[in-house]
Amino acid sequence: MTSDDHTGPGPGPGRRPRGEPGPGHRPDDGPAIEAEGLRRRYAGGFEAVSGITFAVPHGEIFALLGTNGAGKTSTVELLEGLAAPDGGRVRVLGHDPYRQRAAVRPRIGVMLQEGGFPSDLTVTETVRMWAGCTSGARPTGEALDMVGLTDRARVRVKQLSGGERRRLDLALALLGRPDVLFLDEPTTGLDAEGRRDTWDLVRRLRETGTTVLLTTHYLEEAEALADRLAIMHGGRVVASGTPAEVTAARPARIRFDLPAGVPAARLPLSLRAARQGARRIEIRTHDLQQALTELLGWARDQDVRLDGLDARSASLEEAFLEIARSAGGHADRTDTAGV
Repeated sequence: MTSDDHTGPGPGPGRRPRGEPGPGHRPDDGPAIEAEGLRRRYAGGFEAVSGITFAVPHGEIFALLGTNGAGKTSTVELLEGLAAPDGGRVRVLGHDPYRQRAAVRPRIGVMLQEGGFPSDLTVTETVRMWAGCTSGARPTGEALDMVGLTDRARVRVKQLSGGERRRLDLALALLGRPDVLFLDEPTTGLDAEGRRDTWDLVRRLRETGTTVLLTTHYLEEAEALADRLAIMHGGRVVASGTPAEVTAARPARIRFDLPAGVPAARLPLSLRAARQGARRIEIRTHDLQQALTELLGWARDQDVRLDGLDARSASLEEAFLEIARSAGGHADRTDTAGV
C-alpha cells in the first residue's frame, strides 16, 4: 500500500445520527462493508484468506483482529480495493471496491500504518497538498483541530514525534468526510492521553454515521471501541460477535491468597482451584456471581480471610489468547498480541 490510498473526496458537510446512511447511500445498498466467501492466494498457491464471510452495517465500528499471519492485512487490502479477490465477493457501499474504484474511492478514507509524507513540508502544507487532491475536503484548520495538531501546524513533518505523525495520518484520512473509514493501527506511538483522544474522535465519527473498520494490536482498544469484531486465524474467521459475546464463552476468574495453614483442599468441591501456588489460588467459572457468593459464604463460615481477592469476567485479551491457542496459533500476552 502507498500513501496514495489515504483518502479521497467524500460527501458534503453535515452531521447525521449514528447508523443513518450518508448522502450517497441508497436503501438497497445493504451493509456498508460485505465480504462473502472471500479468498486471496499468493504465488506458490498459498491461500492467505480462505473463504471468509462477514458484514458491517452502516454506522458501526468493526474490529478485525488476528493472530500473526492470520490473513487480516490481506483481507483489508481486498476491502480497500487494492487487489482483486481470487474467489468470493466483496462490496463496499454497494460496489466492488476494485472494479468500481471510481464509485468507492471518493467515499472512503484509509489510514495506513505509515503515510510516507515529504519530510520537509510543514503539517499545514501537507494537509493542503492532500486537500488539493480531495473534492469537498474539510478546511485545513478543521482537520488539524480534530486530531489535536493545531499547535503543530507550522512544524515540519520530519520534526514530528511518532505519535504526532499518526495523528497527521488520521487527519488526512478524514479530509474527505468519508462514509467508510479504514483505520490500520491508529494509535501506535501515541501516549495514553493521545490514545484516549483518538478513541473519543472515532466514537464521534460513529455518531455522525461513519462506518469504521479498525485493525489494532491493542486488544483493550478493540474492546473499548468495537460494536462487533471478528478474530481471524489461518485465513479464516474463528470467532465473531460483540466483545461481550466473544468473551462470554470464556470463564471468569477469581484470585485470592489463602492464609498460611489453610490448604486449598478445604475449599468447597465446586470451587476447586484451576491454578494454585504456595498460597495464591485461581478459580475459573462460567457463573461468576454464584461462585463468588459461595466462596465468600465459605470464608465467612470458616473465618478465613481472603487477601488480594480479585474477581473479574474474562477480558478480550484472554479470549483472544485462548482462541489463538486452541487454533494452534501464537500471540503475546502484552499489547503486541498479534493482529
